[in-house]
Order: sequence, then C-alpha cells, then structure tokens
Amino acid sequence: MEQDTVDKALDDAFFKHKGIYFETSLTSLEAIDAIEDMEIRESDVFLVTYPKSGTIWTQQILSLIFNEGHRNGTEHIDNINRMPWIEYNLNNMDFNIRPSPRLFTTHLPYYLMPRDLRSKMPKMIYVSRNPKDNLVSFYHFYKIKPDIKCTISWEKFIEIFISGKVLGGSWFDHLRGWYTHKEDFNILFVTYEEMKQDLRSAVKKICKFVDKNLDEKAIDTVVERATFKNMKEDPVANYRFMSNDVLDHSKGESLRKGIVGDWKNHMTVAQSEMFDKVYQEKMGDLPIKFLWDLNEENAS
Repeated sequence: MEQDTVDKALDDAFFKHKGIYFETSLTSLEAIDAIEDMEIRESDVFLVTYPKSGTIWTQQILSLIFNEGHRNGTEHIDNINRMPWIEYNLNNMDFNIRPSPRLFTTHLPYYLMPRDLRSKMPKMIYVSRNPKDNLVSFYHFYKIKPDIKCTISWEKFIEIFISGKVLGGSWFDHLRGWYTHKEDFNILFVTYEEMKQDLRSAVKKICKFVDKNLDEKAIDTVVERATFKNMKEDPVANYRFMSNDVLDHSKGESLRKGIVGDWKNHMTVAQSEMFDKVYQEKMGDLPIKFLWDLNEENAS
C-alpha cells in the first residue's frame, strides 16, 4: 500500500526528463531544454550540487566573497536573487541583463548544462556531501515539501534515494557524471565535510579559484557570516523567504543541523551495511574519498 501511495505522490509532484526528476510546479520540460542554449560568459560562476549537499551554505559563501561581505549592498537581497537557479527561474529573470560576474546555482547533471560551458569555460564549483548524510538531509527536506502529498517512511526513503527517484535523480550518477567529465569544464571540487572541518581554508581555496583576492579581514567576515548558526538566523540566506507553497517551514527547517555523521542517528547497522555495499558497487572505482564522521580519522 505504501508503495502505491508514495509512487502516486511522487508522480504528481515531479516529472522525469532525460533521467532526472524536476518539480512540476516550479519548472517545465521546455524550460529545462532551453538551458542548453543559455548564453555563457567567461566571467560567470556556477555552483553545482546534488540537492541537500550544502547548496545554501555555498551560495552564502560565494555571495559574501563576491560582494566582500555584503559591503556592496547585497545584505538585503535573498539567495535566489543573488545566485538564481538556472532550472528553477522562479522570478522569470532575464539572465542576459545581469551584470558580470554573474553567479548561478544548479542541481543539473553535466549533460543538461548549457552547451557553451565547454567553450567559454567559466568557473564552476561542485560541492559534494557524503551520501549517508545527504540521504538524511533529503529525507527531512521531503517532509517540508507541500507538493508531496503523503508521508514517506525512513525505510521507503532509503529505497527511493538509492533508486534515484528523487529530485535531481541519482546521487551516484550525479557525482560520477561530473567527476568523470571534469576535464570538459573549469571546475573545482569541494566537499561539505572539508568546509565543516576548516571553513576558513575552504573559503581561501574558493577565493583562489575564482580569482578574488580578499584581505584577511574580509576573509574573517565571510567565515563569520557563513557559519551555520549565523546562516540559520539570516532571513535572506535561510530560505525562509520561500512561500509555503514551495517550502512549509511550519513542518521543519531548510537548514536543519548542518553536521557530519547525523546518519548514525537514523540508520540501523543493517541499513548502513547495505548502503556501504551499494556505494562500493557504484562508486568504488573512483578515487573519491568521503569523511563519514568528523570524529573519525579515516575517510573512506
């Protein structure tokens, strides 16, 4: 019974296009296909993530870096207007009139991105998160999605996450696709866990990649304003500005805990071992290492 109920709820809320699930209420097949012809500038900067991998956090970091801690008057502009989504253009922006450098956000796989990325080679930052914590964050995110008209059990959500029948498609395919095609793009890979371990070093790494030479005081400002605590309380960065039709914050938070290793509070030993097996089968041949818990020295 749960299978039929969940399948219907997901079919009503999402549409599948070229292997990826999108929100029916926020975009269309035509809008996704049009992205291929998007005009790209060499000065553009793209943040690429799989959903619930630290997207909002990195949006804030990049916005602070490019606007020097909001000294350029962006402190009252919300994240969606600072760094709009190319597949969910909620405000129907004309991207062509935005001044350079333009900052964009996307959850798209590499093969649905603008064609000109490979010739103009703008800077791209891909943030990944260990998939067990990604799974937990996604599970709680689904609880505040009003267009999903049913409750999905934890056991069922593990199943649909692994199968890729979630927004953004398969975590495994998304990361594998971008990583194995990294030579086609001007891309920097960063992990959620390294940002949690040492945010200042991560900010400096990103600054170097995007050619922003901030002084130490400006770096301090970025780091201080991009801490999880400050972001959660920032009304233009915590996505509470989204309407209840998109995110129902009476049922939970977009920014929930922001920790590494929360999967241990959700997964049984059997579930964790099963997931490890799937991960090894799908990703074991790639030289990608994740930290599963900040208290553990060994990444795997």
